[in-house]
Amino acid sequence: MVRWSVRGGGVIGPAPFLIAGVVNITPDSFYDGGRHYSLEAAAHHGLELLSQGAHILDLGGESTRPFSERVEADTEMDRVMPVLQKILKARPEATISVDTYKASVAARCLEAGACIINDISACRFDPQLLDVLVQYKPGYVLMHTLDRPESMQTDPRYRDVTREILSFFETHLARLVQAGIPESHIVLDPGIGFGKNLEHNLEIMRNMECFHILGRPLYVGLSYKSLWSGLLEVELEGRGMPTQVGTALMAAKQVGIHRVHDVADTANTLKIVENICS
Repeated sequence: MVRWSVRGGGVIGPAPFLIAGVVNITPDSFYDGGRHYSLEAAAHHGLELLSQGAHILDLGGESTRPFSERVEADTEMDRVMPVLQKILKARPEATISVDTYKASVAARCLEAGACIINDISACRFDPQLLDVLVQYKPGYVLMHTLDRPESMQTDPRYRDVTREILSFFETHLARLVQAGIPESHIVLDPGIGFGKNLEHNLEIMRNMECFHILGRPLYVGLSYKSLWSGLLEVELEGRGMPTQVGTALMAAKQVGIHRVHDVADTANTLKIVENICS
């Protein structure tokens, strides 16, 4: 069972699995190409994902796909804040996560009602983010990546990718807890597709159980990622089925939190796993 403590004393779960529905509020999303970029479209999409069974909405105002360009904090805030406010006005009980590594964006969104920060950087891109996390104590996604999105896929190399990510988690988990973030607020994301080639991604997935030794829930995003094209030679529209197969396999390995685009299909996938593997 997954239990995740978040800002304000809230707890998500206990539940066999949690679904984080992705709401990309960018003009260059790899998945939808900006289809949900406007306020109305993004808010409507988020509310629809909640109705389909999402436990969390993960709002993102800066694309972090490989080779994407950075955006300024004000631009990111202008994209995310109106959507966050509109969703919470319609569904005050909604659990909102903000996908950001910027301290200023995180602080303002937490003040506005978000309760989770999903950070690709482990507080390395903006060190002030750690101060924000200590102050607000949100739920926090500690993710592994080699470098920033614009350079992370330039010849990524590891001697042992699983051991190196495990060491990364041990180091940064200890640093966060020592700084004052309760361990119960932290979940671990190995960062599929972030500074990894196809074989790295597959090796991580094969060995996912290794990360359970740290005692924290695992948070994994496989949804529509390019690894499926690399493995199966399918285009974007052909990545839905392998996403569901991969999600089922990760759930069978006790990955508790799944960040996805297709919430309804994922809810069905996880129900099958729950009833067969429990």
